[in-house]
Amino acid sequence: MSGTQRQQTHPLAGAEDTLKDFWNSRPRRPRRGRKIAGVAAAIANRYSIDPVLVRVVLVVSAFFGGAGLMIYLFGWLFFPEENDNEAPFPAMIGRGRSSTGWFFTLLLCGVLFGVSLWTFNSEGGGLLGAAMLVAALFMLHRSRAGLGQETPPAPQPTMPLPSVGMEMNSPVMPAPPGPEPRNSPPAWDPLGAAPFAWDLPDPAPVKKEPEPPAPRRPRSRVGGITFGAALAVGGALVLLAPQVSWLTPGHITGLVLAVIGLGMVGGSFVRGGRGLIGLAVPLALAGFVFTNTDTGPVASTGRPEWGNTVVRPTSVEAVQGVYSVGGGTVDLDLTALPDTGTVSTSVTVGLGNISVIVPPNADVQVTCDAGLGAVECLGQEQNATDAHVNTVDYGADGQGGLKIYLDARVNSGTVEVRRGN
Repeated sequence: MSGTQRQQTHPLAGAEDTLKDFWNSRPRRPRRGRKIAGVAAAIANRYSIDPVLVRVVLVVSAFFGGAGLMIYLFGWLFFPEENDNEAPFPAMIGRGRSSTGWFFTLLLCGVLFGVSLWTFNSEGGGLLGAAMLVAALFMLHRSRAGLGQETPPAPQPTMPLPSVGMEMNSPVMPAPPGPEPRNSPPAWDPLGAAPFAWDLPDPAPVKKEPEPPAPRRPRSRVGGITFGAALAVGGALVLLAPQVSWLTPGHITGLVLAVIGLGMVGGSFVRGGRGLIGLAVPLALAGFVFTNTDTGPVASTGRPEWGNTVVRPTSVEAVQGVYSVGGGTVDLDLTALPDTGTVSTSVTVGLGNISVIVPPNADVQVTCDAGLGAVECLGQEQNATDAHVNTVDYGADGQGGLKIYLDARVNSGTVEVRRGN
């Protein structure tokens, strides 16, 4: 029974029925027309939409906490290929056969585990992005489950059964020889009127008329309309940005990207708007950069800045409360400070590196954070998503003397706090 017939006779009433029907009619990864493993092409073929749209959605969502990459790996493991009767992961645990070997399946499981940790622990909306992708796939199945063509699993080869009365090892008897063909007319037909004596020329080949060219599909206006709407929205947001503090470059880029995404979704149903991909990909990259470089307002300028900052204060009063750049590096050398007093400062970098050198005998209480990167603070190291180190170190001479309270954080990059000589 086809997907259309099934949907007409058994409408999907609830979430449980939808999930069961989705699992029973999972998309199958094709061997042709795929870029990596065929997950995007499988979803597009199953629900009769443009595969380019699915690829763009997965690639863009991969920049926000790896949600798109996690969903793609799930599809790789649980969507069977078109010629297999089961997907790689169920086949590995003995529920069918798959052309993907068990070793490569285990490797995919390990990669999926690492990407899932990144997605669930990411502050860039990874968990929210994954939930939105799953919800979109759920709604897609509810509304278009019967539109795409389901590919049945490859039939298993079967051995021919022997006929009744024939033994398995009995030899095959050859057919009796027939009469030999005659090349000359018989005696009763001296004129060669018999049909087998005819020698007629082969008929001339029939010349086929060339097929008319296929009519050219009218060009869709979705791309032009969406591009104009994106320009209008982006221009209006830029004009409003000085009056609205929430409208940072990252937020403006995200809203413009949302307009383009809506245009691509609408264009996928009319086979148009593919030219928007060239605009969506660089905007997604720009959004990723702006998101990671947005450190919040800076006291002196009101906005994050770009560049490299090298500071070596010689007095407690010269130490600022905040050192911040949106992208670049901050090198803070505190070894020239006096042996007494109290210093409290924070260093924040959006995309880049932080390096702080403290005196050898100072009492230091430090907190180091890296959203995506590595930290090395006074001998303690972490290299993972949301790396965090909080430690207190009194130096070589023990407790007493200069006190330093330090908070160092980078969104994407490295944090290093060490003692000088």
